[in-house]
Amino acid sequence: MMNVMEINGIRAVIAFDPEINMFRGEFVGLNGGADFYATDIDGLRREGETSLKVFLEMCTEEGVSPYIKASGRFNLRLPQDLHAKAVALAKASGKSVNNWIADAIRQADGQPVH
Repeated sequence: MMNVMEINGIRAVIAFDPEINMFRGEFVGLNGGADFYATDIDGLRREGETSLKVFLEMCTEEGVSPYIKASGRFNLRLPQDLHAKAVALAKASGKSVNNWIADAIRQADGQPVH
């Protein structure tokens, strides 16, 4: 997946900041901020490992869960024409809209589609 780095099982979104001429990583799915910077990818991975370790240690010390728990639900608002297309594409593939969207997310993540 583009612009995503996995560090110790946790994904981080990676971007280049031209103002400081560095890569920036930001972990997603954590219950707080744990970002990191470096000028190259190897350094970014090292800094990410350090940042994640410090964040997880702080959570342990404070007795809080480091992870955001997703409910499995989200509301999606689409323009009517796009909604109609999603319904037609899902039906054509023999799936519910919900399953079709879930498969689209899996496919974008490089996972097998059901």
